[in-house]
Amino acid sequence: MEKEFDFELMLEYLNRRDYRSFRKVLEDENEVDVAELIEELPSEKAAVAFRTLPKEMAAEVFSNLPPETQQVIIGAVTDNELSEIMEDLFVDDAVDMLEELPANVVKRVLKNADPQMRRLINQFLRYPENSAGSIMTAEFIDLKKNMTVSDAIKRIRRTGEDSETIYTCYVTDRSRKLEGIVTVKDLLLSEDDTQIEELMETDVITAVTEEDQEEVVSRMMKYDFIAMPVVDNENRLVGIVTVDDVMDVMEEEATEDFEKMAAMAPSERPYLKTNVFELAKHRIMWLLVLMVSGMITGGILGKYEAAFSALPMLVTFIPMLTDTGGNAGSQSSTLVIRGMAVGDILPKDFLKVFWKELRVSMLVGAVLSAVNFIRLAITYPGNEMVAFTVAIAMFATVMMAKTIGGILPMAAKLLHADPAIMAAPLITTIVDAFSLIIYFNVAQMLLPI
Repeated sequence: MEKEFDFELMLEYLNRRDYRSFRKVLEDENEVDVAELIEELPSEKAAVAFRTLPKEMAAEVFSNLPPETQQVIIGAVTDNELSEIMEDLFVDDAVDMLEELPANVVKRVLKNADPQMRRLINQFLRYPENSAGSIMTAEFIDLKKNMTVSDAIKRIRRTGEDSETIYTCYVTDRSRKLEGIVTVKDLLLSEDDTQIEELMETDVITAVTEEDQEEVVSRMMKYDFIAMPVVDNENRLVGIVTVDDVMDVMEEEATEDFEKMAAMAPSERPYLKTNVFELAKHRIMWLLVLMVSGMITGGILGKYEAAFSALPMLVTFIPMLTDTGGNAGSQSSTLVIRGMAVGDILPKDFLKVFWKELRVSMLVGAVLSAVNFIRLAITYPGNEMVAFTVAIAMFATVMMAKTIGGILPMAAKLLHADPAIMAAPLITTIVDAFSLIIYFNVAQMLLPI
């Protein structure tokens, strides 16, 4: 159950400088909840609140704070305090923090990190953004295959406190090449004198440092891993990606896809912490593109002006056709984008998707057309040919919309673009134009206009 603090009381403790009471409330609480409380405090109080925390929880709380609050705290603490924070941080958390901070703050942080931590951070920062190397951690348990179970457990006890996870241990040779994995469960259930070589699994599924993080997440989800080893091009173990990193990537990628599907440029900052001008900048470009492309619809209407001048009734059915076409296309694009995101649909499935969406569109189009024909024939008696025209146009529009909605995201993937951009707004704009062309061409063929 999520912890809720009495915010006014906690703020009152800080205002009265009753740090003992403030600390007493927090010392037994979860670090994530404490970080959320500190984040809500005014910046000058946030730094004070952080300095009241027990040393053993300070680093974990710090890693869960947003970059803006981390920067405030770094500016307020002494070099010794900063050094202690860096010493207790996991490398991947330190890298995530440094990627968001200004250069002058990064310089001070690295200056106060110990040489080994500084070397690891610099190594991680060199990996491409959104790669396996950029999200991995270097804190893991490594064993040798000639160790006994007793030796391995002693090593875990000695080094486990500084490791991000101890459930899975990694067996490497002298040059750090990955040879196998063994779980703590296997160790605890085996005799003390059993060698690791007898217990380890040698068929290890790994990620490569420069591999895209989405592919790593997909593989971990497929095999239900809680951690995955990351190796370099020579199969040397350099880190592991853990399930908490996977959850962060999934949230980040889902947010990015949602924003693109809503025709917005992705933003890395939370909504309430993003200023108005930045929000407008992220939205206006796509709106301009959609507005300009929407002018095509006006041009098509102008081209067929004579048709609806001869039979004004035709105009009344335009919104229904375009809206239905847009919705039909959005359904298909959303399903295909989601399927591609979770790995159910691959680029090689292009023809399969096309054929399936074509058959679905025929069934859906037939039902919608029949319902429309009956409704219009009843509503407008004596205009059965108009009803038939609208029904035929509806059938063709739905077929066109669902087919386009299904194949455009895949086409984007084949062209190495993000499929999410082929979502509702863009699909709707494209479908609107084609649906009008279909409608008026069918009308000209079937009606005396």
